[in-house]
Amino acid sequence: MSKSILVGIAGGTGSGKTTVVRKILDAFDREVICLDMDSYYRDLRHLPEEHRKTFNFDHPDAFDSDLFIDDLCRLTRGETIEKPVYSFADSLRLPETTTVKPAPIIIVEGILVLAYPALRSLLDAKIYVDADDDIRFIRRLQRDVAERERSLSSVIEQYTRTVRPMHHSFVEPSKRYADVIITRGGENDIAISMVVADIRARLLGLEL
Repeated sequence: MSKSILVGIAGGTGSGKTTVVRKILDAFDREVICLDMDSYYRDLRHLPEEHRKTFNFDHPDAFDSDLFIDDLCRLTRGETIEKPVYSFADSLRLPETTTVKPAPIIIVEGILVLAYPALRSLLDAKIYVDADDDIRFIRRLQRDVAERERSLSSVIEQYTRTVRPMHHSFVEPSKRYADVIITRGGENDIAISMVVADIRARLLGLEL
C-alpha cells in the first residue's frame, strides 16, 4: 500500500470529536479507519488504586505517545497492529488487544493529537473540533457517569482539578496548528462535508 492519508482530529473533552469521526467514517466504505489516542493511556497498575483516581489523565505525559506514533507509522507502512485496550474504570491496560489493519485513510483522534510536534508532522490534515465550555462539561459528565462508572462528585472534582486547567494549558493552545476549526462540534454538517470533500480529493490523488 502507498502512503496513507492521515487526518488528525483534536479538541477538548466533550467537544464532539467522536461525532465528527463517525460522520467521516460513514461517508466512506472500507477506505478509512480510526486510531484513537484514548486507547494509549499509560498503564497505571504500578500505582495504588487511590493514586490512580487522582492521576492527571489530561496531561500529555498521561499518554504513551511513543507507542501511539509507532503504531501509526506501522499502519502507514501497510502493517497490521495490535491496538491496546484500556479500562477506564480501573485505569489499566487490559491483556487483550484490538487488531487494526491499514487503510488508505487513517483518522487520528484524541484531545491532544495536535499538541505533540512529532505527531503533528505526520498529519496531512489537521482539524480542531470546538464547542462551548459548558456544553463540553455536560457531555463529559454524562459520558463518565454512564460509560466509565464514575460518580457525579468525582467527575466534577476531576474536571475542576485537572481537566479544565489542562484544556487551557495544552488542548486549546493546539488549536493554532489546525488547518480547519469545526465550531459547534458534530452539529456542523457543512464543515464536516467540506472535510469529507477534501479527504475524497486527497484519496483520488493517492489513487492516481
